[in-house]
Amino acid sequence: MTFKSEIIFVRVLAPFLAGIVIFYLFADQNLINDLLTVSILLLTFLIIINVFYKSIKAYHFKKLITTIFYLFCFAFGGLLTLLHHQTYRSNYFASSNYDYLKVWINDEPQLKNKILRFEVIVTHGFNKKDEKQLSGKLLIALKVDSIKPIELNYGDELIITGKYQPVEPAYNDGEFDFKAWLAVKNIYQQTFINQNQLVKLNENEGNKIIKFAIQQRQKQVKIYRKLIKNDEAFAVASTLVLGYRADLSKETLNAYSKTGTIHALSVSGAHVGIIFFLLNAMLSFLDRKKLLKVIKLVVICFLIWYYALLTGFSSSVLRSAIMITIFILAKSFNRSSNNYNILAFTAFILLFYNPFYIWDVGFQLSFISVFGLIYLQPKIYKWLYFKNKWADKLWSAIALSLAAQLATFPLSVFYFHQFPVYFLLGNIFILLPLIILMYFGIGILILKVYFLAPIFEWIISFTNNGLKFIADLPFSGITSIWLNTWQLLLLSSAIGFLIYALVNYQKRLLFFAICLLIAFQTYAAFVKTSAMRQQKISFFTLRKNYAVAFVQSNKAILVTDLTADDKNFQFFVEPALDKMQVEDVLFINWKQDTVLTNFVKKESQIRFLNYKILMVDEKFNYKKIDNMPKVNAVWLHNNTRKNIKELPEEVVFKELIIDASNKDYMIKTYENDAKKIKLKYHTLKKNISYLINLK
Repeated sequence: MTFKSEIIFVRVLAPFLAGIVIFYLFADQNLINDLLTVSILLLTFLIIINVFYKSIKAYHFKKLITTIFYLFCFAFGGLLTLLHHQTYRSNYFASSNYDYLKVWINDEPQLKNKILRFEVIVTHGFNKKDEKQLSGKLLIALKVDSIKPIELNYGDELIITGKYQPVEPAYNDGEFDFKAWLAVKNIYQQTFINQNQLVKLNENEGNKIIKFAIQQRQKQVKIYRKLIKNDEAFAVASTLVLGYRADLSKETLNAYSKTGTIHALSVSGAHVGIIFFLLNAMLSFLDRKKLLKVIKLVVICFLIWYYALLTGFSSSVLRSAIMITIFILAKSFNRSSNNYNILAFTAFILLFYNPFYIWDVGFQLSFISVFGLIYLQPKIYKWLYFKNKWADKLWSAIALSLAAQLATFPLSVFYFHQFPVYFLLGNIFILLPLIILMYFGIGILILKVYFLAPIFEWIISFTNNGLKFIADLPFSGITSIWLNTWQLLLLSSAIGFLIYALVNYQKRLLFFAICLLIAFQTYAAFVKTSAMRQQKISFFTLRKNYAVAFVQSNKAILVTDLTADDKNFQFFVEPALDKMQVEDVLFINWKQDTVLTNFVKKESQIRFLNYKILMVDEKFNYKKIDNMPKVNAVWLHNNTRKNIKELPEEVVFKELIIDASNKDYMIKTYENDAKKIKLKYHTLKKNISYLINLK
């Protein structure tokens, strides 16, 4: 074959990734057989070529063989992706209706606000006397009985009602796409049930190793709970050391986020790396002989995987443990092994197991960060030279932070919409405490050195306070940064070409990178200019509330029953306002009259610039609207009994707006009446939000 052996998986990964991405975005069950046939034919051809390589002088057709190999990797990636779709299986539970489902819990249930959420694997469906073996995942939100709450754990087998519904998409612009997030986990259905709609059968399902791992982590968390008095310190310790999703305060999360140290609260490669470096240093005396080196290797790998077990085999830790194990093995048995090839091999193995990992944010940032460390850190480190040992170590740490931040910058901004200005200060500050906390935290759990607990708690509090201080510094973070897909591609390409051009001294490539940066900045300036001239009305889709934003430039008047502290506002409304670059929001409610320059809300009418809305609520019940007002839209609110069929006779308007304050049966009535008289309407419940551009 024509591949260079030292980077074989780097070459394989590119078409493999392309196949996964394309056939995930354009998934079609009918393509499975075609891809299977193509994959088998291409693989058969490649095997034959390899067997008779010399006799048929295949080296004359290297480019053709290489192309065919790439096509096989592409088709194979697509085939794995389609086969991984649970909805394409013949016995997928949602393909038919069942009275009851037998399931078993596939993760650790999380309790919040008396709602227990967990993922289950469906195994059987029941209809009267019929029973059928099924497959598929389901998300359950269980309302727990406050008097006799049920205790559920990983592996518990349950019988639940067969009522479920598809996961709803994001209805508002900028809203977190819960449906897409669950789809990456192969979950497309969810159910909301009460405790009395569930029967617990037994506790012996699931993977025995994972069940044991989760039980061990629960025991370790209980130890922390007994030893650490401060709730916030306990939450940080459980999250940082064990990957346990404890409830951290919003203030603490913001501090870590605004200082660019949020990675410390997610058990990942950095944590596993800290453990590896300690073990490698402690066992360095075994490097004298080959047999002792093998023993050292086995001990290090065993302890790393034991730590992974302590964390409950969370996905991020498993990914890191696999990656570092492959690195250790590759470097131990082949010192000339290529780091990029090892990284590509790790990604290939994980994607072979689960192609959907490609869309996991943690997966993307982990591998891009490691790539940045491999490629960029040595080059940044060479910028400066220090004779002093400690100055050199400090510069090495700075180079490490710069490399990771630069590599992950575009994706971090794209996903989290902010940039921590003091990320360097934050990462340098947390570096030593993080190492000490990891060693103390694991030492307390494994070596039972409980006397270290007060010091452990003090270091956590000190770290939290230090990060909060940095986060509160002036201009600590640039927030509300919204990049679209094209901006992400432009920024990523510009940074990538710029780094490569500077490293390899290529002037033409440097010029191209600068052009890309100019294009990105021009695009960003255009978006900013457009936002300053915008005149919009945004009707938000909510569950029970109402919210309408009247936006002009970077200011908005929000007619709503929500407040700035309400979670519904922060989850459904605020992201859209941030995306529109709104900086100033005035809250007013339905009954509050307001008169401003370009906005008037008075006598059940709203006038915003040249757009008029008639607000119809319960005070219009069974009453005729006088004076035949001319408006652009009629807004139905709070279950008004106004006869929709009579509206065109009393009001001149073009469309009907139905908000979520109305009950479902009333919404259905409004919609049916509107259809009968062929009236255009928009329902702000379980539908895409409605945006009106006035300019």
